[in-house]
Formats: sequence, structure tokens, C-alpha cells
Amino acid sequence: MALELDIRYAVDDFRLSAEEEDLLVRMLEEGLRREWVPAAEISLSFVDDEEIRELNARYRGVDAPTDVLTFPLDDDPVLGDIVVSVPTARRQAEAYGHSLRREIFFLIVHGFYHLLGYDHDTEEAEAEMFRRQEELLAAFGITR
Repeated sequence: MALELDIRYAVDDFRLSAEEEDLLVRMLEEGLRREWVPAAEISLSFVDDEEIRELNARYRGVDAPTDVLTFPLDDDPVLGDIVVSVPTARRQAEAYGHSLRREIFFLIVHGFYHLLGYDHDTEEAEAEMFRRQEELLAAFGITR
């Protein structure tokens, strides 16, 4: 599997380590293999609440921050963009009682499956998407 992952850090207080970036690439490549996608390009941005709020307002009509946004592109092999709010991820990790690392990886994998066309608009679709997410995370030791 060939994955080109472009990571942008638009926050001063967060960076994945080199080991975490490597793990992320291997995890997403495995996700591509499981979905029979031979190659992909993904842009991943880590932003603050204000930037994600602006994107959420502009593209979804919701004037509030959110945890993750995805912008799928139908331009093979470009899958699209994943945008993660680090402050929201921190709050959620604390609320859910797990590590920031787990929350960040969960949000990225969640966005990844959205780029692949999965959604959670029905109970059945949500169950399928979340099963795939948890299986991929667990395969790489990212558990609650």
C-alpha cells in the first residue's frame, strides 16, 4: 500500500512524535489494505478550536468547534483532508477517561473512514463504521 500523508501542525502545544507518525502511517496503510485501496494521499491538520469552528461554520453551517472534520475529494488517489481540533480532543480524552494519544488516533481513524465513504447516519452504518475503526485501532495497540 502506498500512502502519502501530509501533516500540518497549526497549534504550538502539540506534535506527534516520530514514532507516533510512523505508527499512524502504518495504521492507515493497513486500513487501506483492508479496504482494497491501493494508494492514497491524505492531508492531516491539527488545529485549535477557533480554526475548526470557522471551518465548521463555513462548510457545515454549525458555528461551534467540533472534534474532527473531513473533506473527501473524489480525485484518485487523493482521499481528502482530515482536520482535528487538539483542544477538543484534550477535553474529550479527559471526559472519556483515556489518553490524548488514544483520542487523537481515534479521531484520525474516524476521519479516515469518513474519507473512505463510511458514515454514522443510521444505527447500522454507525455500528459498521465503529467496528472497523476499533478493529484497526486495536490491531495497533490503541485501546481505551
